[in-house]
Amino acid sequence: MLQISNLTYRIAGRLLIDNATVTIPSSAKTGLVGRNGVGKSTLFKLLVGDITPESGDVHMPRRAKVGQVAQEAPGTDDSLLDVVLAADTERSALLAEAETALDPHRIAEIHTRLADIDSHSAEARAGAILHGLGFDATAQQRPCKDFSGGWRMRVALAALLFSEPDFLLLDEPTNYLDLEGTLWLENFIARYPHQVILISHDRDLLNNAVDSIVHMDSGKLTYYRGGYDSFDRQRRETIVLQKKAAEKQEKERKHLQAFVDRFRAKATKAKQAQSRVKMLEKLQPIMVLDESSGLPLTIPQPEVKLSPPIIKLEQASVGYGEKKILSRLNLNIDHDDRIALLGANGNGKSTFAKLLAGRLPLMDGHMSVSTKLNTAFFAQHQLDDLIPEANPIEHVRRLMPDEPEAKVRSRVDRFGLPTDRMLTPAKDLSGGEKARLLLGLATFTGPNLVLLDEPTNHLDIDSREALVHAINDYQGAVILISHDRHLVEACADRLWLVGEGTVRPYDDDMEAYRRLILQGDSKPSNSASTNTSNFEAGATSISAQDRRREAAEKRAQLAPLKNKLSALDREIAKLQRYIEKLDALLGDPEIYIKAPDKASEHAIRRAGYVKQIETAEEKWLELSEEIESLSS
Repeated sequence: MLQISNLTYRIAGRLLIDNATVTIPSSAKTGLVGRNGVGKSTLFKLLVGDITPESGDVHMPRRAKVGQVAQEAPGTDDSLLDVVLAADTERSALLAEAETALDPHRIAEIHTRLADIDSHSAEARAGAILHGLGFDATAQQRPCKDFSGGWRMRVALAALLFSEPDFLLLDEPTNYLDLEGTLWLENFIARYPHQVILISHDRDLLNNAVDSIVHMDSGKLTYYRGGYDSFDRQRRETIVLQKKAAEKQEKERKHLQAFVDRFRAKATKAKQAQSRVKMLEKLQPIMVLDESSGLPLTIPQPEVKLSPPIIKLEQASVGYGEKKILSRLNLNIDHDDRIALLGANGNGKSTFAKLLAGRLPLMDGHMSVSTKLNTAFFAQHQLDDLIPEANPIEHVRRLMPDEPEAKVRSRVDRFGLPTDRMLTPAKDLSGGEKARLLLGLATFTGPNLVLLDEPTNHLDIDSREALVHAINDYQGAVILISHDRHLVEACADRLWLVGEGTVRPYDDDMEAYRRLILQGDSKPSNSASTNTSNFEAGATSISAQDRRREAAEKRAQLAPLKNKLSALDREIAKLQRYIEKLDALLGDPEIYIKAPDKASEHAIRRAGYVKQIETAEEKWLELSEEIESLSS
C-alpha cells in the first residue's frame, strides 16, 4: 500500500502540490493523469526520494524496492541481453559470489537462493521482454553501443521490467515504442504481479492496463476506481453535482444578502440581519472542478479538391543509397483517404511516409502524383527545426510577412496555443506546445495530403482528443503512423501493413491485429487462416471493412453539410456587421433632424437584415441537427 499524506511541494515559489493526500491499495495498477505541467513527474521524484517535500509524508512498506526507467541504457560493449540480466542485482551478486565462495554452507545458501528467485530461467525471461519490446534474438546479442538513443531507452525499460520491483514507476513509457511494443507493454503491465504507477496520455493503455486512476489537478490528488473511461465518466458526474450545489448555494447567498441589505439599518430587524451576516460568513464557496478540455486544434482545409487517385504507385521501390527498404509497392491514395500504417519500428513506415512526402526519390517502378498536390509532413524529429529564440508569432510572421499583426495572432490562435504563450521563445515551450506549433506550420497552406509520423508524443489526453477532432474535420487525405491505438481507431478507415519489405492493405481490424501481436506472430497476414477459425476471421474482416466503408460514406455525406454550415456562419457574420454599421448611423440623433428619410431607409434595411439573420439561423439549426444525427 502507498500512502501520501498532506504532501506539499513548491518549485521556484509556485505551489505545485498542495496538501495532497491519497491512498493506493497494494498490488494496484494505477494511472496517474493530469494535464502537462501539473507536476506528475515531480510527484514521482518525491516518491523515490530524489527531492524532499516542503511538508507531508510518503509511506510505503519497509524494504520495498522502487524502480523507474533510467535515462537510457549505457552505450557499452555489453550485449543487450547482458545489460538486462545485470538489472537483477541480487542474482548478479549471487552468481559472482558463487564463483569464489569456499564455505560449503554458504555455497548451499547461494544455490538455494538462486533457485528461489528462479535464476535458471532468467535468460529466457529477459529474452522474452526484449523480444516484446522489438529486439529479435540476433539483436539481443549485439552490443548496446550499436543502438541509437531511442532503442537504448527500450533496453532501459526492459531492464527495469526484468528487475521486477515492488513499486514499478513508469513515466510515459510508450514515447519510444511503436504500436506493437505498446500493445505488448499493455499486456505485460496488466499481468504484472506487483504495484504499478503509470504516467501516460495513452487512453487505451489507461483503459486496459490499470484498474484505478489518480487524477492530479490544482495541486490535489483524487483516487478513482476503474480505467480512464470510468474515471472520465465519474469526474463529469461529479462536476454536474458540484455545479448544482454551487448554484443552490449562490441562490441562498443572494437571499441572505438581500435580507441583510434591506433590514440591517432597522432596529427591529438588526438582530436577524446580524444572524444572516454570520450565516453568510459560514458559507464556504463550493469549488467546481475544471471541465474544460483544452484548446482546439485545426487543420486548414485543402484549397483545391483533386481527382482521385492523388498518388498511384506501381511496382515502386524506395530506400537509401543502393539499399532497398521497400519494394513491390502497388497502392492508390485517394483525396479523402484515412490510412494508418501498421508494423514494427524499422520495417519502413517512416521511409514510406518520406517517399509520399517527396523527401526520398523513387528507386524503381512508377509513382504518379496529382500536379497540384500539396503535401504536409509532420514528424517529431522536426521539433529541432524550430528556431529556438523565435516565438510562435515570429514563426508565423515569416509565412505572412505582409499581413497585419491581428491576422498573424489569429492564425497562431488556430494552432491551439494559449495567448500567454504566443510570445514565448520556442526553446521555452513545452513539448506539447512545440508539437502544436510544428503541426500548424506544417499544414499552414491547406494541404491535400497530411502525413503524421507519431504526432501524439508530448500531447496530453485533451490535446490528443483535439487532434482526433481536427483529423476527422479535415477533408483531405491523411496517412497516420502512431502508437496511440485510440487515435488510429478513431481516425483511420483503412489499415496498411508495413513489413517483409513491402506495404500492403490489411483487411482486418485493430483488435485482430492486437491478438496477432500478443500471440507472437511477427508476420500478420491478410488471410482468414491467421485467426482462430475461418468463420470468426471472415466475420471480423467483413465488419472491419463495413466500418471503414460506412465511415467514408458518412464523411462524404457530412462534407457538403459542413460546407453549407460554414457558408451560413459567414453570411450571418456579414449581416451582423451590416446591422452594426446601421446601428451606429441610427444612433446619431442628427440623422433624424437633417435626413429623416435616410433614417427611415436605414431602419427598413436593418429590419430586412434581422429577418435574413432569423432565416439563416433557422437553416443553421436544421443543418446542425442533421450533422449531429449523421455523426452519432
